[in-house]
Amino acid sequence: MAAGLLADALLGDPARHHPVAWFGDWASWLEERMYADATVRGGWFFAASVAPLAVTSVIVERASGRSPLAHVAVTALCTWAVVGTRSLAREGSGMAHMLDNEDLDSARARLGHLCGRDPSDMDHPELARAAVESMAENTADAGVASIWWGALTGIPGLVLHRAVNTLDAMVGNRSPRHARFGTVSARLDDLADWVPARITGATACLLAPVVGGTIGESWRIMCRDASRHPSPNGGWCESAWAGALGVRLGGRNVYSGRVEFRPRLGEGTRPRSRELRLASRLVGAVTAATGTAAVMGLLVVARLLRARN
Repeated sequence: MAAGLLADALLGDPARHHPVAWFGDWASWLEERMYADATVRGGWFFAASVAPLAVTSVIVERASGRSPLAHVAVTALCTWAVVGTRSLAREGSGMAHMLDNEDLDSARARLGHLCGRDPSDMDHPELARAAVESMAENTADAGVASIWWGALTGIPGLVLHRAVNTLDAMVGNRSPRHARFGTVSARLDDLADWVPARITGATACLLAPVVGGTIGESWRIMCRDASRHPSPNGGWCESAWAGALGVRLGGRNVYSGRVEFRPRLGEGTRPRSRELRLASRLVGAVTAATGTAAVMGLLVVARLLRARN
């Protein structure tokens, strides 16, 4: 896992032939053939999508376990493939550079790499807000949750969590098409990220001084505002980032013509390019801290098991 996290920190996501993209193509193919405006059909779609990965990942875990070197290599490769926080931080930094130059058209085009909001009417602070909120939530989804499940269950945890999160992104939205069909995917993603989201928020608060914030103020904001968010997990991440950066998040969001109003998270002004750049730094810091903690925890467990044996 340490090798895979280091590869992500140095290289980012694989530039071509990304395994997550392959899974997305498979799920899209299944959706075309299984779609119906019904929750039960969405549950069958979820099961059919992840079943091949579940079986394959268990087989790979057991087969590679016969050789320590092979197990290290396969686990590192899977970790690199599913953790995507380096690319996430890079997107935020790139958008911050565009906002520095007030190149709003390019920033609007780039926002699609981070979230599915309609950016056509967004100004500089709104673009920065959308990016900060997306980066905060995706630090849990694309980083901490994968680390958590990988540490607990190895290769199956790494692979299956990423699959669940991908299905949530594809069909777990509240669009008319997926309101029922995506219910199972959305609920299981909420369940899988429940603990990691809270770890992400707490870690961001502890690391607030890295981006000029204070631990106490960040913790106060997170505990006060996390429950305001409609997502059972997203509020913990977004409110922690708001507290650490000293900004106000929340407001009017537009998704394919559908308008949502999110409650205020944090205090202060709306973020701008400076805070967006700091948010990118916090993504890397949280990933590094949780990854280090997971690896150290695994080493301690291994030592205790050896001592007992």
